[in-house]
Amino acid sequence: MKQWLVAYVRLYHEKKTRDRLKEMNIECFLPIQEETHQWSDRKKKIERIVIPMMIFIHIEPQERQLPLTLSSVNRYLVLRGESSPAVIPDKQMDQFRFMLDYSEEAVEMCNQKLEPGQKIRVIKGSMTGFEGELVKIGSKNKLVVSLNILGYATVDIPIGFIEKIE
Repeated sequence: MKQWLVAYVRLYHEKKTRDRLKEMNIECFLPIQEETHQWSDRKKKIERIVIPMMIFIHIEPQERQLPLTLSSVNRYLVLRGESSPAVIPDKQMDQFRFMLDYSEEAVEMCNQKLEPGQKIRVIKGSMTGFEGELVKIGSKNKLVVSLNILGYATVDIPIGFIEKIE
């Protein structure tokens, strides 16, 4: 049964590593978001890597060594005190990918402990139907998805776009 693992890769080699893994027929996911940067004379769309130096790999336990044969892949993320790679649950990966695909706002990673908040559902906008947790950071409302050991993916969400889940 395939599991989602997180691999550390060399800085600025994330896209090349993704392409090489795909050539090896290994399913992987590199969290990228498109942003528009504006300079004084022009605007340009760029792809921003949400979690630098990390790539998600969906692989069978017996195939774990294959990605490590690439020189750009250093090792798997491991929980403190354990020797086997940390596994990200499929549901959390699905939510994270949905957030990246449909959020019009920039998705940010946060590894500080957040207080458990109200479970919510988005009822308006590009993320309609998405369920997560509402957390207030400073004066901003954020929609949060937990990614176990990596922390949380957050995105700004207007309060009028959500409803409580009982």
